[in-house]
Amino acid sequence: MKRVIITLVACVVSVASLRAYDQRERSVYSPSMEKSIPVTVVTPDGYDESGQRYDVVYLLHGFGDNYEGWTAKGGVAPLADLYDLIIVCPDGGRSWYWDSPEDGSVRYETFISQELVGWVDGTYRTNATREGRAISGLSMGGQGAFYIALRHQELFGAVGSTSGGVDLREFPDGWEMSRLLGPKDEYPERWEERAIVNMVERAPKDGSLAMIIDCGTEDFFYEVNVALHRRLLELGIPHDFYLRPGSHHWPYWRVSIQYQMLFFDNYFENN
Repeated sequence: MKRVIITLVACVVSVASLRAYDQRERSVYSPSMEKSIPVTVVTPDGYDESGQRYDVVYLLHGFGDNYEGWTAKGGVAPLADLYDLIIVCPDGGRSWYWDSPEDGSVRYETFISQELVGWVDGTYRTNATREGRAISGLSMGGQGAFYIALRHQELFGAVGSTSGGVDLREFPDGWEMSRLLGPKDEYPERWEERAIVNMVERAPKDGSLAMIIDCGTEDFFYEVNVALHRRLLELGIPHDFYLRPGSHHWPYWRVSIQYQMLFFDNYFENN
């Protein structure tokens, strides 16, 4: 019995020692919104001593969640060690990561693309180039990641979406979008120009914006993700697309992020 107890203790110590990453909540002031935004930042083992610069993956949460979602529920923090990179998870409220034309206090596109990226590059030792940045998200965050990456291709070299709301026109009464954009029947152009399936026309056909998209086959966003994949094929835009059994919940996303982080690691290695 004593030998069994010693073995179990050794295993616990061994597992605990694997958590070498550093996870911290930071507060980033947004001049455009005149408030501080909470952000989770995970740096890999050896960051303080290495002196090297690191690639960065920005992860956006879904509607109704917050900046802690990807680490508390998605378990992404250890991936900073596995791939030797920095992970940044900002709070996006229920903003869909837009600058709202209806509510001037909601300017999350500006926050992420200008204020947050600038703060991260100024605070941490990053590879401060588009080739050193990727952005992804789930659900609302998947839509937000593609929206921001397509509009700011000078900043991000890779983009991902898991279970993303990539064609919001199909859900005009959902998730407070009409509060941010105005009713679809009154402002159809606002809805059209924020539908990712329309926005991908501006994506480069040479693959210089690396894309990965996935969705569960039982997800209510399944059809719009398949439509996005087909549109990318029509346009001749390279991308990775995956369908797996699963619904719109964390058991699916916890697996999905493993694939996406491997995709981003390969992108960083090749660039």
